[in-house]
Amino acid sequence: MTVLTLRQLNRATLDRQHLLRRADRTVSDLLEHLVGLQAQTPHTWYVGLWSRLAGFSPEEASRLLGEGDIVRLALMRSTIHLVTAEDAQWLRPAVQPMQDRGFRSAYGRQVEGLDPAEVERAGRAALAERPLTFSALGRALAEHGRRSGWGEREPQALANLVRTRVALVQVPPRGQWGRSGAAAHTPIETWPGRALAPEPSVARLVLRYLAAFGPASVRDVQHWSGLTRLAEEVDGLRGGLRVYIGPDGRELFDLPDVPLPDPDTPAPVRFCYEYDNVLRSHADTSRLVAVRLRDHGFNAKNGVDPGTVLVDGMVAAGWRIALERGAATLAVTPVRALTAAEEEAVCAEGAALLEFWAPKAAERRVEVAAPTG
Repeated sequence: MTVLTLRQLNRATLDRQHLLRRADRTVSDLLEHLVGLQAQTPHTWYVGLWSRLAGFSPEEASRLLGEGDIVRLALMRSTIHLVTAEDAQWLRPAVQPMQDRGFRSAYGRQVEGLDPAEVERAGRAALAERPLTFSALGRALAEHGRRSGWGEREPQALANLVRTRVALVQVPPRGQWGRSGAAAHTPIETWPGRALAPEPSVARLVLRYLAAFGPASVRDVQHWSGLTRLAEEVDGLRGGLRVYIGPDGRELFDLPDVPLPDPDTPAPVRFCYEYDNVLRSHADTSRLVAVRLRDHGFNAKNGVDPGTVLVDGMVAAGWRIALERGAATLAVTPVRALTAAEEEAVCAEGAALLEFWAPKAAERRVEVAAPTG
């Protein structure tokens, strides 16, 4: 079996993620290929599409979201993802074991003695009246419980029990470009009107992951999905997969008909938003990260990590945009020293990002700080 270098894994991952060159694809087609984008913030995921699509129009993505062709709901790792409505139908039941496990760990004791099916029915009844935030759903369930003999129960636990058992999507205008709205939820069967697959395929989930993130290990698939004990599932697919050996000696699996790009392929500067899948979908991120990000202001206990800047395919900086008094400032903080040519490329791509993110700003500027650490 071929032994792959980190450089080969880096270029393969960037290629699958369309971060080597922007793709001429539709929003829905890209989301299907990527198996969605992590999207728990209302809008920063638009940067993920902008970095990957040629001629990307945020209004087009916003329209698809408003019409229910793409949806935002809790999927892999129980985090909000933006996916096509068709993918939501099978992905949500495919990750149900992870949803159940997470709920038991966080809230199991708070719902002891309750019939989960009864709580689900009460939740669906409340949501049938109108989409609700989780806090409003929790209050409605707690009040129903007091009338129904459940006793005093924590509203958050009740709302999360419904979230675990029901595929709840965030309804527009939440997440639409240039719009805002409460994080209100409704069952996917209600809006956009999709039935969940009765027998979801975990094998399909593994193969779709490899198409977007391979070559990858069993640990990587488990890290991305939140599911456990996938070694047997991958083993069942082994005969139809290509198997490599990673730099650490671990087996890496891939689809047989997807070639690896030349490791010397140039990798342009790319800005990734704070929850970009490219950095959150492998248990081992060394193919993209060569430093301890925690030493550079990432992974803080409080607050949200900055976005990341890829230079020659590796994380070389963090970034944030500040909007104040009609001015948009992109602050870039390198985690290593940049060459003059690299800094020039970062500023050029950063200026394009600012034009996309803040087209009405009277002034736009990119500021590159001294390296941290």
